[in-house]
Amino acid sequence: MGPHSSAFLSVWGVFVLAIIQECEPVSWEEWWTYDGISGPAFWGLINPEWSLCNKGRRQSPVNLEPSRLLFDPNLQPLHLDKHRVGGVLTNTGHSVVFSVDNDTRHPVNISGGPLSYRYQFHEIHLHYGLHDEGGSEHTVDGYAFPAEIQIFGFNSQLYANFSDALHRAQGIVAVSLLLQVGDLSNPGLRLFTEQLDKIVYGGDSMGIKRFVVRELLPETNHYMTYDGSTTMPACHETTTWIILNKPIYITKQQLHALRKLMQGDIRNPKAPLGNNFRPPQPLHHRPVRTNIDFSAPGHKNCPTMYRDTYYKANSWK
Repeated sequence: MGPHSSAFLSVWGVFVLAIIQECEPVSWEEWWTYDGISGPAFWGLINPEWSLCNKGRRQSPVNLEPSRLLFDPNLQPLHLDKHRVGGVLTNTGHSVVFSVDNDTRHPVNISGGPLSYRYQFHEIHLHYGLHDEGGSEHTVDGYAFPAEIQIFGFNSQLYANFSDALHRAQGIVAVSLLLQVGDLSNPGLRLFTEQLDKIVYGGDSMGIKRFVVRELLPETNHYMTYDGSTTMPACHETTTWIILNKPIYITKQQLHALRKLMQGDIRNPKAPLGNNFRPPQPLHHRPVRTNIDFSAPGHKNCPTMYRDTYYKANSWK
């Protein structure tokens, strides 16, 4: 298919959506996917309010290049509260999402790291591939992981809730965990994957009473951070990303269970939910900072980009 055919199809897709919109009320959530003419390359054309998806210059995810990281000695350790919260695990038709109960008396706070404010945990998104060769949104030196967990919070010192913070400066934090296949799963992740048979179809959900967000995190204080966007429409450029420099592990059995999930309901299952990742976006000269001091001389235990840093050492098969 040539470029003219692709352009025609994209315009035709938007034209069809416009006709449908005239006929009946449209929920824009119905009209974006991760594939074809409603996929990431066309998000900004489907809805004018999503124009940042195509025109923004601080979009996410990105490819992380270890050789271009900037060491920032002022970056602090990241902190997440360790108490339990309840919430709902949902197959949204786009992703597997855990949303915290709105009436949580003791919210989980995210602070430290590159953050100047306190952020309140709001939800977790899970992106994964239908094959092990891809699934994560962020990549490292061009290497994609089978899955990625994103922990979202909103700036609770400046804004009232997540929806408000989405549109505001320094409104959102996203902590990214890259997942690698292993023999033993992360224990926090198991709490989700044990319930997947109850959320096979889009719109299915179930309650989870006692979940410790912090149990998802790997044993590392090192991370990379940059200013970016949410990775779904409307691609708001209000997100501080923190990508931890060590993976957590998911088993082949857990990935197999994830790959059984469907986008649609039981009457019209549509396509599998997997491959729900946006491709890396241009950095446009944004700095990607890290607290890994890879130039420090004489520090045997200090990670270096060439020896001890996990992703540099293990991103090649």
